[in-house]
Amino acid sequence: MYKIVLTGPESTGKTTLAQQLATHYKTHWVEEYARIYIDALDRPYVEKDLLEIAKGQIQNEEKSRLKAQNFLFIDTDLITIKIWAEYRYKHCDEWILQQIQERHYDLYLLCATDIAWEYDPQRENPHDREKLFQLYIKELEFYKKHFWVVEGDKMSRLKQVVTYLNQNFIVTNP
Repeated sequence: MYKIVLTGPESTGKTTLAQQLATHYKTHWVEEYARIYIDALDRPYVEKDLLEIAKGQIQNEEKSRLKAQNFLFIDTDLITIKIWAEYRYKHCDEWILQQIQERHYDLYLLCATDIAWEYDPQRENPHDREKLFQLYIKELEFYKKHFWVVEGDKMSRLKQVVTYLNQNFIVTNP
């Protein structure tokens, strides 16, 4: 099974694309745990919450991995949490950094900022998306992750990614 991470700044279509790909390949996808965690808080999140979010993200990945076929599409990984921690708090927990080094993914789909930013109560950076996008490239290159930039509207992104996956990965019938 191939583990594919959808990553990039906020409001770049990661969740939509993860859902579309899971539907197309008749498999499971992993929700961004940060959304679940923050929705359940009765207060604003703080730096220490990022470690709990990272742990929850990994737990959800492991649970979903058992149900997936061919591909597991993962809406965000710990590199996003690292970027978020360093951008907001100028620090990232060592456990998160260690997990980034140890965990393996077959491909990162880096969603570009060429779709409109949409308001959501959890979104914080409508004007910094391109700056953050460059940070994603820097981090993915630093960790020597295999990544591919996805651009265009929602349907063209889906078509591009399906073509790319079909050409670069072996898919068996579910």
